[in-house]
Amino acid sequence: MSSQAPESDLPEQLRIRHEKRARLLAAGIEPYPISVPRTHSLAEVRETWGHLQAGDETSDVVSVSGRIIFARFTGKLCFATLQDGFTLDADSERLQVMLSLAEVGQESLDAWKADVDLGDFVSVTGRVICSKRGELSVLATSWQLASKALRPLPTLHKDLSEENRVRERYADLVARPAARDMVRTRAAITRSVRETLHRDGYIEVETPVLQLIHGGAAARPFATHLNAFDIPMTLRIALELYLKRAMVGGADRVYEIGRIFRNEGIDSTHSAEFTMLEAYQSWGDQFTIAALTQSLIVDAAAALDRLVVDSPQGEIDLGGEWAWLGVYPGLSAAVGEEITPETPLARLQAVAEARGVEHDPALEAGKLVMELFEALVEPTLVQPTFVCDYPPVAQPLARPHRSEPGKIEAWDLIIGGLERATGFSELIDPVVQRERLVAQSLKAAGGDPEAMQLDEDFLRALEFAAPPMGGMGMGVDRLVMLLTDAGIRETILFPLLKPL
Repeated sequence: MSSQAPESDLPEQLRIRHEKRARLLAAGIEPYPISVPRTHSLAEVRETWGHLQAGDETSDVVSVSGRIIFARFTGKLCFATLQDGFTLDADSERLQVMLSLAEVGQESLDAWKADVDLGDFVSVTGRVICSKRGELSVLATSWQLASKALRPLPTLHKDLSEENRVRERYADLVARPAARDMVRTRAAITRSVRETLHRDGYIEVETPVLQLIHGGAAARPFATHLNAFDIPMTLRIALELYLKRAMVGGADRVYEIGRIFRNEGIDSTHSAEFTMLEAYQSWGDQFTIAALTQSLIVDAAAALDRLVVDSPQGEIDLGGEWAWLGVYPGLSAAVGEEITPETPLARLQAVAEARGVEHDPALEAGKLVMELFEALVEPTLVQPTFVCDYPPVAQPLARPHRSEPGKIEAWDLIIGGLERATGFSELIDPVVQRERLVAQSLKAAGGDPEAMQLDEDFLRALEFAAPPMGGMGMGVDRLVMLLTDAGIRETILFPLLKPL
């Protein structure tokens, strides 16, 4: 049984549109035909005849199609604006069509006025002209309904609420040019990222989304079940471990752009599913991979002509020098006393309490150092800064520091007070890696939902020997946020929302 309410129970605008649909069907007119005449896109018409001046007419006949987003249905001359698809040039998405009594006849003009509504898709055939007001147009000789809209469009000249924009993104894309601009911008950023990686000799691969064991990051996974094997599985929380397997197999430079799933908080900077870029370079380290990360971001910004971007903290110059800041020196400067890897836990707890930093009393010293840095230092880092020399607990997959005991070769890139990417010199010693993953698995067994599990297949791969390498991960959504000064729900086309 259909869940559609009876037409008599529908709001008036929906009821009227349903009645029009029924009338068309009764008259033998298909409101959803399988095809309609179309010889040119709106963009192609603008490209070919955009040179016309006010009052110019041609004998060139075209058939165009699109959604009606504006219309004037009165008098002997009707006007409508069609919108068609996403193009690289936003100005090419719209075109005016004109229906005159002299060209289409009384019956066709009356049908247009009676049957067509804002939001409908139509096909219009006619000559290309430029109106007396200088508007490139198609002067119709015939038209056909292509798809009847049963719901009215949002009012185009009024701002949609953020909630409605996200919940009904399909309507948002029709009504709001900025929504389509975001789609184009994200596509341009992703394209730039791939072009930079390909230029630098990286090969793109795909790795499993369904995994037996979650690993590669400290995050709570989504649990699922594979009926075919009758085994529990998880959705991946990172791309790392399979990409490293590819490096063992001989890939010299490899990357993946893929969807990641983390069963954690959702807010203005976090989403339960998001797009991650991870890249790995053999014979590299944290410094070579940092240079790659800087190139990726600067190239994407340059592709948009946005090397200087706005943020709530002020302008960010992506084309300037990118700083490096050690975790311990940065935290020491913030609290006014020296903090080192040897600082006792009790002293760190006292620092946290004195500065109002909430923390779990059970945190070990390294974790508390990270909490303090995140609370007291990260928000102050507006310009691009590689925060480096973390305590080992920060990243079980990173190599120990080559010259400073008690630290690892890892960095987080902070821009505008927010982490944008992370990278490190990769740990490739299978014995040490096993020790760290065993320690992680013990935490997982003790109830830590974010701790990694022991991945025997990954360790087996490392035992075949992996080359020295550097690796990085960057949230594509956060890169788009940086370059557009938008929240994460705006950058994701269809973000997950709590049901009403």
